[in-house]
Amino acid sequence: MKPVNLTDIEPRDVVAGFKARFVHSSTMTLAFWEAKAGYAVSSHSHPHEQIAHVIEGEFNFTLEGKVERMKTGDLIIVPPHAIQGGEALTDCRLLDIFHPVREEYRSETLSK
Repeated sequence: MKPVNLTDIEPRDVVAGFKARFVHSSTMTLAFWEAKAGYAVSSHSHPHEQIAHVIEGEFNFTLEGKVERMKTGDLIIVPPHAIQGGEALTDCRLLDIFHPVREEYRSETLSK
């Protein structure tokens, strides 16, 4: 596979205020998010292990009822089935890494 620039992947609206570019390998999904200040992702869970990383900005990440104020450079490991959600306190760039692949995010994205 040849290298691809992330900006060549069309962002997709996933929930209000959150757009993502998705990259899939055979076992992982990477979601590069752009989040608008003041928008939130409601509480949810999924069977995937997740690493959430704040590339830029400030984000309140709620994990199992505990709110963590995350800033540029912070990351958190989220176990499968954990209840989570969050709110962008500023405009943010975020990266989520999921294992195994998030099949529901496949569709016209870079895949191996």
